[in-house]
Amino acid sequence: MTGVTGLVTHVDLDDGATRAGQMSMSARLVAVLADGRSLVLLDDRGWSLWGPVDVRKLISVEDVERDARMVVGPDEPGDGQTGEQMAADHWASLAGIIAWHGVSVDARELERLPHDVVLSERLRARIG
Repeated sequence: MTGVTGLVTHVDLDDGATRAGQMSMSARLVAVLADGRSLVLLDDRGWSLWGPVDVRKLISVEDVERDARMVVGPDEPGDGQTGEQMAADHWASLAGIIAWHGVSVDARELERLPHDVVLSERLRARIG
C-alpha cells in the first residue's frame, strides 16, 4: 500500500483572465504518492492581481507561493463555523478524494505534510 508523501501546488498564468493592469493565476493542488504518482485534489482555484501599474513589478516569487498556499488551503469560516471547523472539513475532504483513489491517509496527517509550490516557467518569466 502506498502513502502520501507531500502536497504540491502548481501555479500558472491564467491567460483567459489576464489583461492590461491585471494578472491572473490558476492553482492545481496534487498529492504526491510514495510510488511516484500524483493525484489531483483541487484544480479549480486561482486569484488575480490588478492595479494602475504593471502588477508584475509588484509581486515576487515568495508572494505567489504564499498566495497559492492560501487559495488551496482551508477557506475562511462562514456563518456559524470556526476556523478550526473549516480546516478540519477541508483536510477531511482532501483525504476523502485521496481515499477514493484507494490510498488511505488521515486528514490530520495530510495537514502536516510538506507543501511545495511550483511556478510554471511562463509565470516565473512574467514576474521576472
